[in-house]
Amino acid sequence: MQLPQVLTVPPGLRQTTAMRLVAMLLGAVLAVSALLFFTVGPDLADRAANRVLRPGPYPASPAAQALHRTLVVADLHADPLLWGRDLRVRGTHGHVDLPRLREGGVALQVFSAVTRVPSSINYEHNDGRMDMVTLLAVGERWPLATWASPFARALHQARTLQAVAADSGGRFVIVTDAPTLQRVAEQHRRVPDLTGGLLAIEGLHAIEGDLHNLDALYDAGFRMMGLTHFFDNEVAGSAHGAEKGGLTAVGREAIRRMEARGVLLDLAHASPRAFDEALALARRPVVVSHAGVRGTCDNTRNLSDAQLRAVAANGGVVGIGFWETATCGTDARAVARSIAHAVRVAGPDHVALGSDFDGAVATPFDATGVPQVTEALVESGLDEAAIAGVMGANAVRLLRATLP
Repeated sequence: MQLPQVLTVPPGLRQTTAMRLVAMLLGAVLAVSALLFFTVGPDLADRAANRVLRPGPYPASPAAQALHRTLVVADLHADPLLWGRDLRVRGTHGHVDLPRLREGGVALQVFSAVTRVPSSINYEHNDGRMDMVTLLAVGERWPLATWASPFARALHQARTLQAVAADSGGRFVIVTDAPTLQRVAEQHRRVPDLTGGLLAIEGLHAIEGDLHNLDALYDAGFRMMGLTHFFDNEVAGSAHGAEKGGLTAVGREAIRRMEARGVLLDLAHASPRAFDEALALARRPVVVSHAGVRGTCDNTRNLSDAQLRAVAANGGVVGIGFWETATCGTDARAVARSIAHAVRVAGPDHVALGSDFDGAVATPFDATGVPQVTEALVESGLDEAAIAGVMGANAVRLLRATLP
């Protein structure tokens, strides 16, 4: 019997085969990673960033609920457009969508377009070189132009909200002028499921240094514009930037154009120097859409009493946030403490709500829990006229005086 010869594989062939196997394995890992990135990555990021500290429902006393139903509630800042959720559907995570706004009795919600966020985001020092919104834009499969352009990202988010309005059967209206705002405010009491939305920009880096882009954003429906976000830009210094400088020449011209067109200037996140210079230049009332107050929560994110008084002297309004850095607390009572302090310093006509819902912060409740703020304000001792102002009348008055 003849034994078969043992087959020998040349060393070069063995190496080539091993390399092919490794390449195939790496390719499979990359394919699975890409699949996970595009299917569950953005959702996981949303759930991790926009936590609700306590699940609903959020009870309020019968008296507070009755008072809440008489109010025109307005919130000056939320960021759900960043996260790719269907705002027509009641969500299971995050803070804001149309069903939850209606359940919370919110008549007007400002929807801010976030276009660039530093990867190492903090309240003290950011250089803005790395950007997390790029990953979200790719993961959520936004149009290719948005992957590298803050301006294109802003336009995409505007189109997203416009599509929600077009599909709402008239129950959600984008507010771009004073008559539309007045109609929403007047009809909301009779038609509680009518909600208005106003588009805002979080940081004028979205114009990419070109003032013609500011005009294009206006044409796209934006009616509130913040100078900065978490880093210094071509317009102004950020309170959290590397230099924290003042207004640039582009920034001064941007403010003039905004005021001429009926766009509300937002000083949230502005550096102290830019804050003061913008107020000195402004000829119309301004807003600080979302902030806390140092009188109850002393940190660099929050406003000093001097800044509160300066906004009041300008005729503007400060929106008080709901997250812990703004309030040094984790419930509606902490929000009410901050509001009560701001009312004492700035006066009852110059304070509003600025939740920062869906702004990569944890809040005590989602939009359905806003009646708890009304209850906490009653418990704080504010009278009903002051509560009505804070909960929405002050914001509506400011916008009505600013919008075209």
